[in-house]
Parts: sequence; structure tokens; C-alpha cells
Amino acid sequence: MKPFRIQRNPIVIPTDDDKIIKEHFGLASSGQSDISIAHMVAPPGWSEPFQTPEFDEYTFIIKGRKQFCINGETIVLNAGESIMISKNTRIQYANPFDEPCEYLAICKPAFSPNTVNRED
Repeated sequence: MKPFRIQRNPIVIPTDDDKIIKEHFGLASSGQSDISIAHMVAPPGWSEPFQTPEFDEYTFIIKGRKQFCINGETIVLNAGESIMISKNTRIQYANPFDEPCEYLAICKPAFSPNTVNRED
């Protein structure tokens, strides 16, 4: 077995909010439960419900801006900036701006719909 794995065809995760999610490594793409790495593009005006994930999430902004509402504090990151949000933190991700936001998301352990704990 090779000591590396190249991902040339990430899994596109279907969404109903026009967000593009391409998972390179993780539960959906490679069956890995210890980490997930996804390339994402959030369209202008996009947002998710509040959630309290059971995983640490690292986000690196490639282009545009992204808004984070963390425990009542609103933070905006720009291209070239990154953030780490500890598991069990209540957060809402959004892109209320007029341009798409392209970013990488790394979750440890891997993202799972069962452990993201989105609010209704």
C-alpha cells in the first residue's frame, strides 16, 4: 500500500441552497472518520442554521468574505485569513455579502450530518 493518496475527483455533496461542497477526504469521499477536508463556495446571501458541532472546524478563506456568529459575537474573515472553532461551540456560518466566498473547511473528527447538530 502506498504511503499517500491523491484525490483528483472529490465527491460533490448535493445541497439545496446553491452552496458548492467538494469533499476531498472524509466520510462521504474516502470513508475517513478522523478528518474531513472540503473545498466550498458559498453564494452571496447564503447562511446556515445555528449548529453546535461535535468536531473542531478549521476554515481558511481563499476568496471573498465569510461571517461567523459565535456565541453572540459576529466575526468576518477575509481572503487569506483563517479560524479554528472548537467542538461544542454554537455557531452560525453565513455569507451576507454581494460576492461568493470560496474557502477550505477541515473538520476533526470528520464532518457528519449526525454530529453537526443543526438547529431547526
